[in-house]
Amino acid sequence: MIGISDKEFNQLANFIKCNYGINLKDEKKTLVTGRLNNVLVENNFKSFSQYIDYVMTDKTGKAAIILLNKITTNHTFFMRESNHFNYFKEIVLPFWTKASFKKDLRIWSAGCSSGEEPYTLAMITDEYLGNEKAIWDAKILATDISTKSLGLAVEGKYNNEEVEMLPVTWRINYFDKLDNQKYSIKDKIRKEVIYRRFNLMEEVFPFKKKFHVIFCRNVMIYFDNDTKNALVDKFYNSLEYGGYLFIGHSESLNRDKTKFKYIKPAVYRKE
Repeated sequence: MIGISDKEFNQLANFIKCNYGINLKDEKKTLVTGRLNNVLVENNFKSFSQYIDYVMTDKTGKAAIILLNKITTNHTFFMRESNHFNYFKEIVLPFWTKASFKKDLRIWSAGCSSGEEPYTLAMITDEYLGNEKAIWDAKILATDISTKSLGLAVEGKYNNEEVEMLPVTWRINYFDKLDNQKYSIKDKIRKEVIYRRFNLMEEVFPFKKKFHVIFCRNVMIYFDNDTKNALVDKFYNSLEYGGYLFIGHSESLNRDKTKFKYIKPAVYRKE
């Protein structure tokens, strides 16, 4: 195995933090080394210094994409932190469906991983709107930095154990059973989610319209405080007044620095 020196690790960590916001701490050195060694071997790099130089000078951006796919951890599942989805269904959807005169509902799943979160939101929205769904524009934007995760999300195939925890009506209405091992998201839900690769460190978000709801859960745990505060400000500016921000239960916002109003654990609102 090719080892990584403190200097090389710091150089790599600095590149990742400056460009993608992810704060690689020293205890991640062994993890990073293990995940990247195959990349070095396959490309005949003799050291991490050679590999880092290659990533930093690659104008195509492909090397950085492979790097991110290797080092990012994308653990999620349907209905993760289910009280968020209950609140979304019982409070958020009733508010915005009454407040929206244009019959549009703009939801962003930021850090969508392999798709379970945006598909869950799409299923809840479809069930809530019922027969009125046809007159609503309720598509969900789902973004992630990892092309590997986005590929899995677009494919929309999940193992039995990932799906069988869901309500029976959902499994019938929103999934096709492919075989004894796999389910696939039905097209009626798949077409409600728009997947895009997006770096949350972009200085200015390019969205033409503001969102009614943003889910960004268990993403900011990888950022330092300054990076997190700057991102939260961008989320605030990207929301309509009355809009909701959902973050992970292991995360919190600094109430002295954020303009968001605290609603309940991991739920905030722009007022």
